[in-house]
Amino acid sequence: MNIQRQGSIMSLPSALLPSAELHYQTLISHHPQVANWSASLLSELHYVLGLSQFVAQTLQRDGQLCQVLPTLLAQQSREQNYRAELAQWLVECQDEAAAQKRLRQFRNQEMVYIAWRDFCASWTLEQSLSHLSQLAEALIFESYQWLYQRCCQEMGTPCNAQGEAQPMLIIGMGKLGGGELNFSSDIDLIFTYPENGETQGARRSIANAQFFTRLGQRLIKLLDQSTPDGFCYRVDMRLRPFGDSGPLAMSYAALEDYYQEQGRDWERYAMIKARVMGREMYPQYQELRQMLRPFVFRRYIDFSAIQSLRRMKSMISSEVRRRGLSNNIKLGAGGIREVEFIAQVFQLIRGGREPSLRKRGLLETLDAIAELDLLTGEQVQDLRDAYRFLRRLENLLQAMADKQTQTLPDKEDDQLRLAVAMGFADWPNLQHEVSEQMQRVHSVFATLIGEEDEEEEQAVARHFHELWDMAHKPEVIENIIQQDLGLPNAEE
Repeated sequence: MNIQRQGSIMSLPSALLPSAELHYQTLISHHPQVANWSASLLSELHYVLGLSQFVAQTLQRDGQLCQVLPTLLAQQSREQNYRAELAQWLVECQDEAAAQKRLRQFRNQEMVYIAWRDFCASWTLEQSLSHLSQLAEALIFESYQWLYQRCCQEMGTPCNAQGEAQPMLIIGMGKLGGGELNFSSDIDLIFTYPENGETQGARRSIANAQFFTRLGQRLIKLLDQSTPDGFCYRVDMRLRPFGDSGPLAMSYAALEDYYQEQGRDWERYAMIKARVMGREMYPQYQELRQMLRPFVFRRYIDFSAIQSLRRMKSMISSEVRRRGLSNNIKLGAGGIREVEFIAQVFQLIRGGREPSLRKRGLLETLDAIAELDLLTGEQVQDLRDAYRFLRRLENLLQAMADKQTQTLPDKEDDQLRLAVAMGFADWPNLQHEVSEQMQRVHSVFATLIGEEDEEEEQAVARHFHELWDMAHKPEVIENIIQQDLGLPNAEE
């Protein structure tokens, strides 16, 4: 199969032309003004419609987006305006139903913009991940700002003993915190506030803890609830202290007590990428940052992290084999998770002594690893190349239908779509490159972290099959595994 370049994009192979034409004709029947777009933009549109059902369906539903999309696509970057634009969109909203609608419209508009640039390969992976992360931060933070004002009007303003207003700080975990969010992703959050106290200015005062719990519940609903306009993000709060059984929001003091007394190795791992949404708005941010740093980054070289990460990986590997997930580019051998483990094992071991290893982003962490000569230049370059390749593949896979998946497709049409989007002539060529990239990652992983012995791995796997079946996310079962195994934290 021969894929020809048309300008800056690839043209579609003949097998995908009928579906692209059908989507185009359906779109024109709903929104005739699209036919007046420039020839170059119509060429890109036809290409993207052939690859992404998400873009096709979103444009069909949203005539306003069809009007503004050419203007949006003329901008090479939009992330710097997300917060200001969204705040303006929310000003007119009088209730939470109206805010939900505007949030989802904004999310869909910007996700179409991002998907378009991803499929047309008109920017770098770093630009794509940054836009996805900044969009999520804008939706989270501006939703919080909008809700905080209304909650204060209803329940009073939460204050400390000195009468100073208390904000809720929202900690983004995982790839959101690292500024590397994927296209269709859950967001893992932790809610905290500086000091206890009571609300002021309402007829009846309530405790700050009660205020922030109610605010947090409404924020989750604002972002997570499915409506006719879709949803913004699936919000997961299970990484907070005590998980689902813990309070939804905790004071700084309670948070510090928990991590000092009960914090586990997996929580150190999770906290590496933690970042406060809209942190520049909070004078209390630095206090929180200084409080968490000693828990995450030990003062000494901490080699116990290798064993903890090895056990996490053993459980994942066992379940990947048991469930036949060999085509999973995140959890499979040499997948995205192994690159993350490699980077984060150095952060956990040496981050207390090496400030350059305290970065949240994976690629910048790999740069620090190279500068410190912790891996060879060839190993680091292999990891960089594989990570960029697999993350781009993951984003395109998810942008095809806005589905949270890391498993390569088994339908021939979808295989061809993914191959074309990645710049390959056919599926076998893409498969070969995926295999090559993942083999290089796994080689570094096996050398550095190694594996559990087979007998121990099988025992661990048998013990946790039932727990795995109950879990919705790999991250959550990792947390369960670490707690249940009782792996000790290194002593301070």
